[in-house]
Amino acid sequence: MSLRGRADGAVFWSSLAIGLLLSVIALPPYLLPFKPFWLALLVVYWSLEAPDRMRLRTAFLLGLAGDLLSGNLIGEQALRLVVIAFIVLRLRARMRFFPMLQQALVVLALLLNDRVVMLMVRAFQGTPAPDWTFWLAPATGTLLWPWLFLLLDVARIRGARAREN
Repeated sequence: MSLRGRADGAVFWSSLAIGLLLSVIALPPYLLPFKPFWLALLVVYWSLEAPDRMRLRTAFLLGLAGDLLSGNLIGEQALRLVVIAFIVLRLRARMRFFPMLQQALVVLALLLNDRVVMLMVRAFQGTPAPDWTFWLAPATGTLLWPWLFLLLDVARIRGARAREN
């Protein structure tokens, strides 16, 4: 593997590991409705910036890891992340050139779609419908999107500059 591949891989895999850790961090009950779906935000970013690394298979395996860590129904997050990755990979050519505000609105639509998929899976489980706070997490993820995008871009660029030197 080339030096570039190792540096890109380090940023990619470390961001996914941090995303998994952020997904299982315990929060007080009053903050839980605001907890964003970190793995979805990372799948969106890496599907846009490195589609060769974030494939449907990678999104599925990341979702399985998230399911195992969080104790959810095995395959729930995997299905949700595959749906998100599929949509982003199909829209990638357009989304990459959207201004940040428009990109954030697309991320909001993706996160709302994720909530609908989650509701469908939980309806099949027989879980009762959640209250209105269920819809707060997509808003939090949308507000965090520009900052997460910039943070990961800086990490990728610094990794590229370190490779050149």
